[in-house]
This record gives sequence, structure tokens and C-alpha cells, in this order.
Amino acid sequence: MSSEKRIAKALAISTDTKAFEMGQGIYEKASEVFLKYFPGRKAVIVADINTWPVLGERVYENFVAAGIQADKYIIEKEEFHADWKYVEMVDLVVEGRYEEAKNLEKATAYEDTDPARLVKDASDDYNVLVSVGSGVINDLCKLASHHHAQSYVCVPTAASVDGYSSFGASITYLSAKQTFNCPAPVAIVADIEVIAAAPKEMTAAGYADLAAKIPAGGEWMISDFVGSELIQDDAWHILQDYIDDFLADPDAVAAGDPQAIADLFEGLTLSGFAMQAARSSRPASCCDHLFSHFLDMSGHRFNGKLQSHGFQVAIGTLTMCAAFDELFKLDLTQLDVEACIAAWPSLESEQARALELFKDTAAPNLGYESITSKYEDKEKVRQDLEKLVATWPEFKAKLQGQVYSFAKMQDMFRRAGAPYETEHIGVTREQIRDMFPIVQLMRYRYNLLDIAKRGQFYDAIVDPIFAKGGAWEC
Repeated sequence: MSSEKRIAKALAISTDTKAFEMGQGIYEKASEVFLKYFPGRKAVIVADINTWPVLGERVYENFVAAGIQADKYIIEKEEFHADWKYVEMVDLVVEGRYEEAKNLEKATAYEDTDPARLVKDASDDYNVLVSVGSGVINDLCKLASHHHAQSYVCVPTAASVDGYSSFGASITYLSAKQTFNCPAPVAIVADIEVIAAAPKEMTAAGYADLAAKIPAGGEWMISDFVGSELIQDDAWHILQDYIDDFLADPDAVAAGDPQAIADLFEGLTLSGFAMQAARSSRPASCCDHLFSHFLDMSGHRFNGKLQSHGFQVAIGTLTMCAAFDELFKLDLTQLDVEACIAAWPSLESEQARALELFKDTAAPNLGYESITSKYEDKEKVRQDLEKLVATWPEFKAKLQGQVYSFAKMQDMFRRAGAPYETEHIGVTREQIRDMFPIVQLMRYRYNLLDIAKRGQFYDAIVDPIFAKGGAWEC
């Protein structure tokens, strides 16, 4: 299927995005789509000190030349993430309160505010945001626009994340990375000439973020298997039918080949459309992303710098591929279901375990809330395990058809320029090992580690990863 047909198919199932323009030198189409979807409204071009000279200034000048009333807001802080403080800053930009926004941007003391306080009724008096940048700027503009009951236009500058077109914004609130429900942009204008010229590490991060959909897809299959979050056909097929092709040439991605970058960006965008169709991030992430979220929550830095989302996800993705490798070595037809049921702990003991695991983190109640949401009684666990025993050969074959081996994924990351060893992001293998119990409980979302806990084979898939000869031998 051609790119044009894939995009048309994706737009047909998207709930928020109505226009997706992609090509060489097409940034000027941003003003055209703005006039189409926001006639008579005032635009604010939101960029940072890096993306303003790369593209933001040209977009601003194009808007002015097109007769659109436009302002600009340039984030001057050299290093910033999608923290709640900056959401509130962009909320002020929507309302035209630029001086207050700049004061908040520069503030050193800040406490996260109640999200409900930022929600406003729609008004044509608000500015319409035009996000010019990568994932962080887009997420800030996405949530701030939602707070004001309106959409926005996205002009990406790198193929670094899948969040441009996704439903939801990944924001750190009260020290924990959370996905806030909010619509994707009404229009995306992707100038491949600009995106292909982005720093190579940003492109490599995007490649890793797209590759994460491989093990994440396997974990969605497991969730579907137990009846937790069922696979939605349109959300699954719009990306998973083509993802192998999008990932097929990591060398060309590393070389900055425009067609390879266009394919990568299309894959990331289709991932976002899948999230729109599902109204959640289930099609795009699971444990692979939770390793990254924990590092964010811990304030992890390497050589004094925050690591990119995609680079951290790369290590999470490799780790989950290794876990699947170990899963496939097991003969679960021999599982002793009665012994598993006898060993299954009570909700109270699981809650106590979660509180102990998270007690020294920035979000001490996170695990408690997650296990309370996804805990199942012994009868449901029995049903799931009996089904697993009865169908394991067939289900295993389906999972193997979905998930790449650790060795294959590691080679692809090495060739694409993404991290392929834990030390590449300043994390030890021992740290990854210690994250496993926390990762299992970081979200309500059913994952591989959940079914392993229920089936008493958790240690059998985790311990070998770090043993002699394992993927992360330590």
C-alpha cells in the first residue's frame, strides 16, 4: 500500500486530526490549514531557542504574509521537559498573558497546581497555538489547547516521538510521568527537509520509540488474551501491518536519507493515529515505556544531562525483548495452576508490597493505586492460567510472530544510532534489574510481568536476563 493510501486510511479512523501534510519544503502549508480550520483567529507560534531559527521564524513570517494575525512565544530555557509548570506557562500564552508566562518560565520555585483550575470554556478570544518543535513543545501545546476547549496546529521539527498525532499528552505531574487525556492536533504539517536535518540523536530516538511498538504489541496481545484491554482492530492494523517496513532500514535512517526519514515519521504518526482510535496509549506503549517513566520520575541524568524519551525507551524496549526471549523458552503447558492459585497473594499483601516498593520514590502511592486497579481474585486468575495452559503453543507462536528477539533489536538500534547498551544512557544493568518490580506496578495496564506473577514464572523470565550469558549479564 502506498504512503498516500496509508495516510488516507489513518485519517479515516482518526478522531481528532483532519489534515496530515508531509513532504519536502511544505512548511508553508501550515498557514493554509490554519486559515481552513481557524478562520479569523489569532495564532501564536510556540518554539524554543533551537526550533525558532530552524523553522519557527519562517512559519511566523509565512503566517504574517498570509494575512494571519500572529504572535510568537519563544521558550528561552535551554533544557526543559514536559513538566506541569510549562503546561501552565503555555496556558498563559493561549490567553495572551505573555509577561506572566515568561515570569513563570523563569521562576525557580513552583508547586504543581490543581489541573481543574486550568480548564476554561471555549472562546474565540483565545490565541490558537502553532507548535513548532519536537515532542515536548507539542505535548505542552496539546494539553494547554485542550484546557481551553480548542485544537491547534502541529509543525514538527524532528522524527523523535510518536506524540505529535497521539491522543493524550505525557506530562510530569506531582513528580510522576502521567498521560493526560486530550485531543491530538487538528492538522500536522511535516516538512521532511527540516525533519531530515534534525540532530541524528533525535532521529535515533524516534526510531527507538517506533520500535517500542513491537514488544508493546506483544503485551497488548497478552492483555487481550486475558480480557483486560482488548485489541481494537482499526487501532492495531493501522500501524502493526506496516511497522516492519518502517523499521527495515536502520542504516538509511542513521544516514539521514530523506525517504527513510519520511517512512520513520509516517510510522510514528500512524502510531499516534492508532492512539486516537483507541483513545489511549495502549497501541503504542507498555513496560518498554515504563522503564523510561521511572527514570524520569527519578530525575535521571547522564553526564549532567536529562536523557531523551526515545533513548530511555530504547533500553526499556531491549529489556522487554529479552523478557519475551525468556518467556518463549518456557513450556507453560506444564504450569501447575493449583499451585499458582495457592500462592496468589491477597490484595492487601500486594498493596503493602507496592507501598514498600514505592516508598522512597517521588510518587509513593503510585504502585498502590495501580495494583488496586488491576488486582484480580483467585477465580479470575485460575481462568486465565487454565486458558494459558490449554492454548500456550498457539499463543506462543502468535507472540513470536510479533516480538523481535533481543539480538535482532539490539543490532537494529546499533545501526540506527540508538542506545543498545544500558551504559549508553548512564544506567547500570543492576539498576535495570532493580526496576522490574516497580515497572510491573507503575500503571493499571496489564502487562507481561502481571501474567508472569500470576503464573509464578516471573523469576523464570527476569532472572536469566541478568545471569551469566543473559542479555544484560551482570
